[in-house]
Formats: sequence, C-alpha cells, structure tokens
Amino acid sequence: MDVLTPEQRSRCMSAIKSKHTKPEVLVRMLLRKMGYRYRLYMGGLPGRPDIVVPGQRLAIFVHGCFWHSHRCRYGRVIPATNVEFWRKKRLGNVERDRRNFRILRKIGWKVVTVWECWTRRPDALRERLAGMLHKKLD
Repeated sequence: MDVLTPEQRSRCMSAIKSKHTKPEVLVRMLLRKMGYRYRLYMGGLPGRPDIVVPGQRLAIFVHGCFWHSHRCRYGRVIPATNVEFWRKKRLGNVERDRRNFRILRKIGWKVVTVWECWTRRPDALRERLAGMLHKKLD
C-alpha cells in the first residue's frame, strides 16, 4: 500500500528530471576539463544520447542506476509497491537501451554508459572516463 495519495505520487514522479541532472552536469564538467567539446541531446541519433562528441562519433549516456537496472546496490532496489509495473518499466528501459546501443554501433558510433553511482566519486569517475575515452590525464 502506497503511503501517498495518487495525486501526491503523481506530483513526486513528475518532479523527476530527465535532462540536466546532477550526474549529467558532473560528467559534462569533467569532459570539459579534459578538453572535450560536446553537444547535448543530439536529436536524430537513436536513444538521443545525453552527451555527444561529434568529432569522435562518441555517444555518452548518463543512466540512473534505478531506472536502468544497474547491478549496483542502487539499481537492485525492488520497489515495495506496484512491483510488476516497475519490473516491466525497468526491463523495457534496459531492452530499449540495448536496441539503441546496437543501432548506434552499427552506424559507426562509440557508445559509453556512465552510471549514476559512479558520479558519487568524481576523481574515480574522471579516471574511468579517461580510460574509456583513451585520454591521458595531466
């Protein structure tokens, strides 16, 4: 049983942002410091990547661990209510991601996923990004 009324729950869910989230902003800041120039939410590409480095044909997706079922402790959370709805919703997200990533790779794009849990340690994330992008740090 949900402790909130349907109206309260709807208001809470509608407040969840899909663009310019804190993890995205952090990744963008780190990329800028590493010397990358990028575009945001470039339409016309499958999945509409959060960050695109056109010169390198690089698509970066910044995923929330819960919403995209990451294997970390945040992504393994199972909601106590409406379990079947959330299972289908999250599974659908994962399947859509796989489909979009496959199409992007097929048309010659490199795809990188950055997980929300990684952004909790910015220094480690910077190292990880450098490794994923094959960039030597100062």
